[in-house]
Amino acid sequence: MVMQSTAAGLPQKGGKVGEKRRFGDGFEPWAYMSPALVLLLVVLVVPLIFGISYSFRKFSAFKSEFVGLAQYQAMLHDKVLGEALINTLWWTVASLFLQFFLGLGLALLLDRDFAGKKFVQAIVFLPWAVPSFLSGLTWAWLFNPIVGPLPHWLYALGLRAEPTNILSDPATAMWGPIIANVWFGIPFFAITLLAALKSIPSELHEAAAIDGANPWQRFTKVTLPFLAPTIAITVMLRTIWIATFADLIYVMTEGGPAGSTNTVATYIYVSAFKTLDKGYASAVAVLLLALLILYAVVLIRIRKALVRYS
Repeated sequence: MVMQSTAAGLPQKGGKVGEKRRFGDGFEPWAYMSPALVLLLVVLVVPLIFGISYSFRKFSAFKSEFVGLAQYQAMLHDKVLGEALINTLWWTVASLFLQFFLGLGLALLLDRDFAGKKFVQAIVFLPWAVPSFLSGLTWAWLFNPIVGPLPHWLYALGLRAEPTNILSDPATAMWGPIIANVWFGIPFFAITLLAALKSIPSELHEAAAIDGANPWQRFTKVTLPFLAPTIAITVMLRTIWIATFADLIYVMTEGGPAGSTNTVATYIYVSAFKTLDKGYASAVAVLLLALLILYAVVLIRIRKALVRYS
């Protein structure tokens, strides 16, 4: 019998025990991860497969039939969907822009020591704990000129000719959900960017200050390069969440007036649960999924480049 010596100098049977051990080492991590993998399969993969399969079917009250690509062909001639895509772009870009820069400003502020810092932190992070349905309902009340103060403030500042509800005007209605969404989403950027700021070694700022760098140069040459990878991933995640976020808009405007606040997410909801056209709603959802996957791939590549050269 061929014998092999182990690290302790003891003989070992040739190859078989080592092969079993290597097999066990490879299988053990999967065994530990199996509950999470099964959960992901049940709550993510299976519904995704069913959702995509629904997009190839036409549903009626009592039956469904396979229609192939007919739902996707119908989207090419859907003017409401085209307007919803434009509204989604406006809603997402405006919300993301304001959330990011206000969140970054708050993170930079909270990175410093000042009196009442803990109280300010609690106030800043509070919106993130409020349910989105309640946030939308509260902001709808605030924009109501009968029970809310905001129309009267806008009138006093000269921004409105009279204290009317901006949610009832197609030209300004989208700004209501955008403002509510900015208030709701600022804490996400403030928390994540503050954590990234805390990870930057203070020695780098001290060395830059000794070299004569002013505050703006320290921010652009030291802070931003360290924040860039975090910014890329948080912007990607928040963009996906905003683009698929229908709660605030539906609670505040239900997509109106005249479709001026109708986004792809609200259009999917209305198609699936109001008009009961689950097949077409699934096809629109697949379109939104494909656009967001393409966006995520591009942004992940940008993040890898930032990590490589930071």
